[in-house]
Amino acid sequence: MTAEDRLLVALDVETLGDADRLLDRLAGVVTGCKIGSQLFTAAGPVAVEHALKRGVRVFLDLKFHDIPNTVAGAVREATRLGVFMLNVHAGGGTAVMRAAAQAAAAAARELGVQRPLCLGVTVLTSLDRADLQRDLGIASTVEAHVLHLAERAREAGLDGCVASPREIRPLRSLMPRSWVIATPGVRPAGAGADDQARTATPAAAIAAGADYLVVGRPITAAADPVAAARAILREMAAAR
Repeated sequence: MTAEDRLLVALDVETLGDADRLLDRLAGVVTGCKIGSQLFTAAGPVAVEHALKRGVRVFLDLKFHDIPNTVAGAVREATRLGVFMLNVHAGGGTAVMRAAAQAAAAAARELGVQRPLCLGVTVLTSLDRADLQRDLGIASTVEAHVLHLAERAREAGLDGCVASPREIRPLRSLMPRSWVIATPGVRPAGAGADDQARTATPAAAIAAGADYLVVGRPITAAADPVAAARAILREMAAAR
């Protein structure tokens, strides 16, 4: 894949109009986007439709976390929308992840569409070890917990996981090369971390083995989003 294929701009904006204007500005620069809870809650499935009509691939980042039957139904509808990738919380358990993988495959066959990649969300990039121990009661290190959840996701039939840049190399050592890693928490050199606890530069994330980089505020909050995206793409291309 090219750098353009690997970069997913996070459309974490308030309105559908904001998303449309951003995609129009980035036309010809990026080929994929992430639609998460903020935009999907504001605009619904039409946000996905607007991106797809522009030829932009969609990673639907809703982190499904519910009982297996409910997650399976949500994954079926996401597959119907035509997204190329979606995710579920790995912390929901093996049964939930298995239901997601099976629902994606069944829906794709029934609807005659491409099966989306299904990823397991491991540990949110805003969390560190103290958060795991104090708030979630998890005694292991962040890295150990990420690897544990990734293994459960693989056993359940998922295609990959979402993990911070800090865990990419350990994941590459543990998982098969076909394992897809999508990485948020990417910040260009000199940029602030915002609310992210585990970050790395685009070059470092690509060099470590990330398949997709999800980048939001360094692009969307930039004075010139096109220039910001192009700078990140140059850094990604050089790292390859």
